Amino acid sequence: MPRDYSRTLRIAEQIQHDLAALIRLELKDPRVGLVTLTDVEVSADYAHAKVFFTTLGTGDQIAAATAGLNHAAGFLRHELGQRMKLRGIPQLHFIYDQSVERGVRLSRLIDEAVGGAERDRNKGS
Repeated sequence: MPRDYSRTLRIAEQIQHDLAALIRLELKDPRVGLVTLTDVEVSADYAHAKVFFTTLGTGDQIAAATAGLNHAAGFLRHELGQRMKLRGIPQLHFIYDQSVERGVRLSRLIDEAVGGAERDRNKGS
């Protein structure tokens, strides 16, 4: 495992941890409700960080939360700079993570398929 990978991973985890606390305690934007940070990907040069999040709500609420987080990115970056001892804090880019929704949808489809197969099997008996 290259040395850079472990440092990049540690920085991403620290950013995720600190951002979660900042969003929960410091961010006052009403568009940003309850969000969960699912992952952070930091570029190899530490200049950019993609922050993946999920939230409950409709498409409009998700779009508003994304806009609110991206609007607050400068404030959050400044606050990260106060907490983390890095030469440069990456630019933050917030992206809605659809993997949770996809997982729920796939799980529901699997359950329906299994239920349908059992019904067919019971009809044949």
